[in-house]
Amino acid sequence: MSYITIYFEDKPVFLCDEITKEINEYRHHPDAVFIDELSTAAINSLLHEIKKPQFHAGIIYNKDFSSLKANFIKHFHLILAAGGLIKNEKEKILMILRRGKWDLPKGKLDPGETLENCAIREVEEETGLEKPEIIRPLKITYHTYVEFGKHILKETHWYLMKATGDEKLIPQTEEQISDIIWAKKEDLKQYLSNTYPTIEMVLKEA
Repeated sequence: MSYITIYFEDKPVFLCDEITKEINEYRHHPDAVFIDELSTAAINSLLHEIKKPQFHAGIIYNKDFSSLKANFIKHFHLILAAGGLIKNEKEKILMILRRGKWDLPKGKLDPGETLENCAIREVEEETGLEKPEIIRPLKITYHTYVEFGKHILKETHWYLMKATGDEKLIPQTEEQISDIIWAKKEDLKQYLSNTYPTIEMVLKEA
């Protein structure tokens, strides 16, 4: 099966070619919207419903997942980005405080840049770490926002990375990063209470 979760702030929309147990639980919520018709009108209807305060979740089902994803994405300006979940030698996880919320280092892909190089560059720029090493791809997340009147869909490719030694951490203040910490796994819950749904997804993968 194939499915992706796209977040509109904290509201999820699932694109899927099969209804999983998790998705089915959302489907039965009274304020969820379920669509099994692959049409511009149906997708526009969902995008209109999302604006309502009571909207809980959206589910768009179609057996042709590739067509479903392509038809949904064309309603947005797609931006590619990459970032890293970094662990140190003590298995602590690097967290940054950006605009008052706990986050992970990430940023937009530059022209001609690979996703891996983008992830490493963003980690270096936002944290001061030198030459973090990619271990493996971790996850792809999706979230939307409005910028200068444009509806943006950001597709972020995440990588599990490792940092060695005891490097000095330097928050990139131009990106409104005010603090950087190494968090123990057992302490992550307190940071998850003040983060984004996509960051929760990434942390759960690791």
